[in-house]
Amino acid sequence: MPSSDPATVNALNYRVIACTACPRLIEYCRKVAREKRRMYRDREYWGKPLPGFGDPQAELLLVGLAPAAHGGNRTGRMFTGDRAGDFLYRALYEAGWANQPASRDRSDGLELRGCYITAALRCAPPANKPLPDELRRCRRWLETEIGLLKRVRAVLALGRIAFDAYLNTVSHTEGFPRRAALRFAHGASFTLPNGLPRLFASYHPSQQNTQTGRLTPEMMNKVLDDIRRFLA
Repeated sequence: MPSSDPATVNALNYRVIACTACPRLIEYCRKVAREKRRMYRDREYWGKPLPGFGDPQAELLLVGLAPAAHGGNRTGRMFTGDRAGDFLYRALYEAGWANQPASRDRSDGLELRGCYITAALRCAPPANKPLPDELRRCRRWLETEIGLLKRVRAVLALGRIAFDAYLNTVSHTEGFPRRAALRFAHGASFTLPNGLPRLFASYHPSQQNTQTGRLTPEMMNKVLDDIRRFLA
C-alpha cells in the first residue's frame, strides 16, 4: 500500500490556514477571537481556518462538520477544547486510535495513531450553520486531503452534513451509485466503487446529541468497533 508524505500533508495544512475564500466566515472567526468567551478571556484564540490533524499514514479518516467557535476556533485543533471533542477523543482513546482521552489544547501531547481528523468546513460558521456556497468552496481542501492520505481504507462521517460533504467530494467517480441509495443513518456503512474507502456514518458528537442521549458512548464505540473489524 502506498504511503503518504507527511511533508506534503503539512504543506496542505499551511495552505488551509492561509485561506480567505469565505469573507463571512473569516470575519466571524476573527470577531469571536477578539471578543472571546469570558472564561477564556486570558487565552489567545486561533481565529483562522483549521488544518486537519492526525497520522498521515492513517487507515481511518474522520470527517466532522466544522470547528466550534470557542472550541477549535479557540485552540487551533480539530475537536479540541469543547464537549464534542471530549466525547470523541475518549472514544478514540478507548478504541486504540489516540494516546490519551483528553484534548484541551495544541500542546497537550495528544497523538492519533492510524487515524486522521478533518472537517467539511475549516472555519467556525455563525450558529454552526454553514452556507451551501461555503461548503462548496471548502470542498477543495477535503478533496486534496483525500488524495494525499493514500492509506485510508475507511471514512467515518460525523453527522449528515459531513456525510453529504464527503459524498459530494467523491461522487464524480465513474460508476458511483445513485445518492438515494446512500442514506445517512447512525451505524450505517456503504461500499463505494473504484477502490474508494468504505464509508461509515455516525451522529455528530455535538453537546446537544450527547446530552440528550441521541448519541451515547456505547453507540459511538459500536461504530468504531465495526470499523476496527473491517480494517482487520
